Amino acid sequence: MNRIFLRYAVMAFCATWLLAGCSPQGSAPAPTAEQQQAQAQAADAARNLDTYRQLLRIGNDEMAVSMGKDIVKRFPDSDAAMEVQKTLPAIEQRYTAASEKSRLAGLWLYQVAPMAGGTQSTATIENSLPAGGERVRLVLRRHTAWGQSVFLYGSKPGFVCRGNCTLAATVDGKPVRIKAFAPSTGEPALMIRDDNGFIAMLRKAKKISMDVTLVDGEKKQTLVYEVGGFDPAKWVPVGKGGKK
Repeated sequence: MNRIFLRYAVMAFCATWLLAGCSPQGSAPAPTAEQQQAQAQAADAARNLDTYRQLLRIGNDEMAVSMGKDIVKRFPDSDAAMEVQKTLPAIEQRYTAASEKSRLAGLWLYQVAPMAGGTQSTATIENSLPAGGERVRLVLRRHTAWGQSVFLYGSKPGFVCRGNCTLAATVDGKPVRIKAFAPSTGEPALMIRDDNGFIAMLRKAKKISMDVTLVDGEKKQTLVYEVGGFDPAKWVPVGKGGKK
């Protein structure tokens, strides 16, 4: 009888202990809401860091920079942010340089096409500044019959240049003078006298600006060309105009 009583007494005690929400001696208390949030953030940071590492391994600088910045912004005091900050500046610098190189290269258009009984090869870029108004193209041309030439080509009525004229220009901030003439055909163009000299100068330049005067109202403009992306290999030679 005493044994049965003792058994039920133990069971009753355990039931009371469970209903009271007691925990075994030495067990950890349940995490608070703040602790749960911190754990979730740490897990997010770890997952994003793993993605960042993978992007670096495959060489995707664009996505790595975006992910790295997000980690530093969202988890500024985390171990993940500390790791990212060791590599992010160099990756961002490399990505910025590559993006600018691609942008500059994309400003040029290279074409080979039939022209006036022959074949011409052109490398063309439009002015970056002024931003508004009509574009004025800077054209490098090789033609099987006409040879090599360099000229500005705008919209009619063209440029003020009575006979020969000299354009005030700057090449990477250094002032130069460029001799030009208007074609007798009446095209809205300015032909550069020393095409070889201009091309040699352009190959080493990043930015060329030229002051011109438009026939329309004799408006003066400074045309700016970001020429640093020029690729001589894409401006192919053609017959008589095949000088390099």
